[in-house]
Amino acid sequence: MQVEPLVQWSEPVTQFVSFAGQFFAAGAIGFRYFALRGREIESDRPFYVDAERRAAVIGLIGIVITLALAAYQLPGLAARRHSTAVAFLTSDPSTMLEFGLFGLALIGFVLAALRVSAWPLAAIGVVVGSLRAALLGKWVSLVNPVHVLAAGLWIGTLFVLVVAGLSALLAHEPTRARRGAIAADMVNGFSPLALTMGVVVVVFGVITAWRHLHVLSNLWSTPYGMMLIGKLCFVGCVFVLGAWNWRRQRPTLGTEPAAAAIRRSGTVELMFALVVLLVTAILVSLPSPKA
Repeated sequence: MQVEPLVQWSEPVTQFVSFAGQFFAAGAIGFRYFALRGREIESDRPFYVDAERRAAVIGLIGIVITLALAAYQLPGLAARRHSTAVAFLTSDPSTMLEFGLFGLALIGFVLAALRVSAWPLAAIGVVVGSLRAALLGKWVSLVNPVHVLAAGLWIGTLFVLVVAGLSALLAHEPTRARRGAIAADMVNGFSPLALTMGVVVVVFGVITAWRHLHVLSNLWSTPYGMMLIGKLCFVGCVFVLGAWNWRRQRPTLGTEPAAAAIRRSGTVELMFALVVLLVTAILVSLPSPKA
């Protein structure tokens, strides 16, 4: 007798792509509204304008991935309801909201990439689109979306900060004399968001885990539980590195070498976060333990 595999490997791939899209989009929003808060020196404005554009491009990539994946999954969802894709799209409120709000985010990111001030459209589309279940009164269904959105606003913003912020800053010649100060301003703007979203990730992660585990013994006696333990180990590494950056690296900011150092440590934190996403993509594809 052939044993049915626990995971169809197309599922983790799809989940990982979904996470990447959501993190890019949410990270661009977090970077624009928290890290890019300072423009008090007029001579620095060209860098901030370019950084906004780079963040908008990353957000645009993320929302395109999200919409493309939703369109790819639409026929399968419709088939399970014994419907066509078009009929399902026009009759299911959640799906209509998903495409409508993420479409709004797409317009916002396109305009922002063209240096038109449309970031509020992108922010509304990404945040409200992720939490669209609230508009339908499905409060229980918000647990996982809040968890993913918070993780995106934390790790996604860190990714955009490193790529579109710090790396670009260290290569931007006109701001050479101000690199340390600009880096400090961006990191200090990001830190409160990271701390807040870190707490939200933990709280809603615990709720999500308990809803799937049902009893504590499933944590060490089932494939789902053991994979969750592996995930928690890497999550712990991400938190430790984040704490190191916040307590040790951030206070030293103000010089170009310090900016380069926090970019390196931020990159290491992102590498561990990538492993967390890979493990999570497998975890959510595993069958939950029985109650």
